[in-house]
Amino acid sequence: MSARTHVAVVGAGLAGLAAALDSSDAGARVTLFERRNRLGGLTCSFRHGGLWVDNGQHVFLRCCEEYLSFLKRIGARDDVELPARLDIPVVAPGSPPKVGRLRRSALPAPLQLAGSLLRYPHLPVRERLRLGRAMLALRRLRMDDPALDDITFGDWLSSKGQSPTAIAAVWDLITVPTLNLPAAEASLALGAMVFRTGLLEDPAAADIGWSRVPLGVLHGERAGVALARAGVDVRLGTRVEAVRPDSTGGYTVDRLHADAIVVALPHDEAARVLPRGAVHHQERLDQLGSSAIVDVHLVYDRPVTSWPLMAAVSSPIQWVFDRTSSSGLTSGQYLAVSMSAADRLLTERPESLERRIAGELGRLLPTSADARLVDSLVTKERSATFRAVPGSGSLRPEARTSFPGLTVAGAWTDTGWPATMEGAVRSGRAAARAALDARQRIPVTKEVA
Repeated sequence: MSARTHVAVVGAGLAGLAAALDSSDAGARVTLFERRNRLGGLTCSFRHGGLWVDNGQHVFLRCCEEYLSFLKRIGARDDVELPARLDIPVVAPGSPPKVGRLRRSALPAPLQLAGSLLRYPHLPVRERLRLGRAMLALRRLRMDDPALDDITFGDWLSSKGQSPTAIAAVWDLITVPTLNLPAAEASLALGAMVFRTGLLEDPAAADIGWSRVPLGVLHGERAGVALARAGVDVRLGTRVEAVRPDSTGGYTVDRLHADAIVVALPHDEAARVLPRGAVHHQERLDQLGSSAIVDVHLVYDRPVTSWPLMAAVSSPIQWVFDRTSSSGLTSGQYLAVSMSAADRLLTERPESLERRIAGELGRLLPTSADARLVDSLVTKERSATFRAVPGSGSLRPEARTSFPGLTVAGAWTDTGWPATMEGAVRSGRAAARAALDARQRIPVTKEVA
């Protein structure tokens, strides 16, 4: 090429990192702007009491192919754990606590969980049998039907014979952490997508993986090395106030000229930074709203469970993760209790929340009630995701804007996925392709060698 396309990427979360690396891999010259003094966006780590603490528990599924490709690209694939087969303990409080398991068998989809659901102790036998009716109905849905975004997933499940008990004990076990909303509030379109993709098409799709290292290392440090090797100009601590078309047919961002721009910011910030009229419903993007995630971090003087992760029902606790190794703790055990759709917890005082959750964990894991709580901490992601309610789909723009070479990225854009790490990476790669294709310079290959 006689002249390299200059791509500016605004925002260094997963979407921006993916866009920057894809653009560079395609041969473009890339400048990456980030207002924080670190990479990784909403996934980060910090030091507390000598330990590494993640701001939230960000897991992924085996079906998250683009995210796994991104980890490989930044040299972080070996930093994550992905067990060979889904096997999740599900605990309800009691004397003793009642333990069930969601365990995948070797059967093809959608039968891979049939055995564990038929033995699932948190539902009466009659209700376990009714689960199949709703699963079969999900398989018959036309996913391109826009009417799926008009009603809640909960209303649809009720119409298929699912009781409030079944929704709480089975469906919300997956809906709440993936959509950051319960089925009663979430769009059927996204609820159906999660279950179709994760459970009904590929038997291994829902195998759960997690990071072995702090998230700041997994995404921030590893991506920083990859960006440097790719020759990307990274400008941390730089807040972009606006993207403006210029007289050359390109754009000006922070006094820099670029041929193409990827705006990979949260939806409310993107609406402010983009030129007016760049995306459909730009003035209404704030209506996508936000949904919170709250984590309570508990450090005990001794090990209290051998499970790397567990789920809970009939409890304010949703998921519990063992973060002992990744935190650097050498004696005792560090458990992170993660609660999605947690707006109601934002106003609760941290010390009150710590006491309440530690007490509740004692009902689920009696061994923790006998252990000494050495330290505790609360982290709150107030705007962790957009609110995936009915009607939200119409507000999510595609990557291309009305300005040639200007694209948008972020898990809130129209990726076909909920607000997940997979959705963020998909959005960044789509935005990079669209930005470079618009300039008719060089193609962006989908797969990374």
